Amino acid sequence: MGKNYYNILGINTEASDDEIKKAYRKMALKFHPDKNKDPNAEDKFKEIAEAYEVLSDPKKRSIYDQCGEEGLKAGGASAGGPGSTFHYTFHGDPHATFASFFGGSSPFDIFFGTHGRSNRMANGFVHEDMDIDDDDDHDPFNEFNHFGFNGMNGFNRRHPDTLHTRRKVQDPPVIHELRVSLEEIYHGCTKRMKITRRRLNPDGQTTRTEDKILNVVIKRGWKEGTKITFPREGDETATNIPADIVFILKDKPHLHFKRDGSNVVYVAKITLREALCGCTVNIPTIDGRVIPLPCNDVIKPGTVKRLRGEGLPFPKTPNQRGDYIVEFHIKFPDKMPPTTKEILKQHLPVS
Repeated sequence: MGKNYYNILGINTEASDDEIKKAYRKMALKFHPDKNKDPNAEDKFKEIAEAYEVLSDPKKRSIYDQCGEEGLKAGGASAGGPGSTFHYTFHGDPHATFASFFGGSSPFDIFFGTHGRSNRMANGFVHEDMDIDDDDDHDPFNEFNHFGFNGMNGFNRRHPDTLHTRRKVQDPPVIHELRVSLEEIYHGCTKRMKITRRRLNPDGQTTRTEDKILNVVIKRGWKEGTKITFPREGDETATNIPADIVFILKDKPHLHFKRDGSNVVYVAKITLREALCGCTVNIPTIDGRVIPLPCNDVIKPGTVKRLRGEGLPFPKTPNQRGDYIVEFHIKFPDKMPPTTKEILKQHLPVS
């Protein structure tokens, strides 16, 4: 069974966007490792971030609702039309999700960190730019209210609408075309793609350039146009949320075969004599086999023969395969001797 993202955030499947944000805010603050010292807090914090990443995105949420966690991560069908699938992988950094939501990596610094100390005022602390759930029963800062740090005497809780306007905005996705051969689609493969990106230094202002290898897993039968997304792997600065890196599959031209969805098309070249008198055509396959195809009937222009189950794997059921379609190209002679023409006139039907 896959993860139940709704249960992780403590919401029902009909929850609105606002309810999802409120649930994440509450749960993330409750289980943030800077405050919660439970040994399992870090794992719970990561689960909460992944659940929010999926349910706050309409496309990911729709695929998750239809296919569950396994379908979402294996490449569920998207709304991009026939042949389009969406592949999701959690980036693995719950603190990045937390920072993008609250506009800072650790809001608890206002109590325990140097940043909090630098913002002391005569009557307490000035609250940083952060959303806080107004439900006191679950407010992780509620314990400080007993010491007079609320209202005008301490923390200045800003209205969520004001805070949202100051959040970082994510850069548009960076799209790369990824060319794959039919053999790679038939067998499945992993491509190692090197990217160079800017990352933020610990000072939160300057950046450095670093290389990273992204392992792009291409599953058997995936169709052209399939998107593989690596969230937030783009350039990072002090003022942005890194862009998603998106690879879009593109079929490489093949010397012998053409692709038609999950079917493979092969054009067999035969002579006029073979077309009229019959022959056996040896059909090569993508996996290196040769299938003999007897052709006893007359092969006319436009004749097509179909070998069931010899094509590419279906994306969702890779143990099943499409068909191998054989088209024929008949080679006519450039000229014939007069005697041959007379023989053909005598034996070929007029109409």
